[in-house]
Amino acid sequence: MRAVEESRTRPNAFARGLFADLPRRYDLIEALLSFGQNDRWRRAMLDPVVTARPAHVLDVATGTAGVALELTRRCDARVTGVDLTEQMLHVGQERVAGHPRIRLACARAEQLPFADATFDALTFTYLLRYVADPSATLRELARVVRPGGVVASLEFHVPPRPVWLPLWRLYTRLVLPVAGLLLGGRAWAVVGWFLGPSIEEHYRRYPVAAHVAMWETAGLVDVRARPMSLGGGLVMWGRVADG
Repeated sequence: MRAVEESRTRPNAFARGLFADLPRRYDLIEALLSFGQNDRWRRAMLDPVVTARPAHVLDVATGTAGVALELTRRCDARVTGVDLTEQMLHVGQERVAGHPRIRLACARAEQLPFADATFDALTFTYLLRYVADPSATLRELARVVRPGGVVASLEFHVPPRPVWLPLWRLYTRLVLPVAGLLLGGRAWAVVGWFLGPSIEEHYRRYPVAAHVAMWETAGLVDVRARPMSLGGGLVMWGRVADG
């Protein structure tokens, strides 16, 4: 698929173009894309972060600030959210306007404008399929987290054979494009067509074991991977090594 190839060769430009027309209905249709499980996956991702009781969290690929808002509901941390797409951030700014503990900014995950060990924890969602070098990006994410700080992520995943994979393919190849078109117009239909092939291609190149290895190479320890909802989602977490 041409879109999948473009997402590999020009990931930042592709992500900007893909998400530029999506913000106003992003959270509603995000729930559809995750089979209605996004809120549950997000809570699972945030559990180890909240347990660590951080003072300052960086949320990368913050989008419309859904994770940032959930964090401030569950703990007393300040949250800095960054995203590549200005249109998404504009909606996020509207949602957090006047919030005393959330600040949003435009930045690339591959080149964060923060000093080493700035944050007590870091979260990122649906990110690594949109960067050219996931391993280098993980090293950059870990760089800005203090030793011992928690890093947690959420991503779509591919369910296992033999039962769930065919059903997932039917859902992603047929239901998502049609539902996206009906609920969000052409921009969301494009996302629907792109999503399934993009996810499968990503895990062909980087199986879960490779993800764990990349996290460990980036300096993270106690790395865990938890499939969600029959394998349709993947939550990962670990902590930056001490010293």
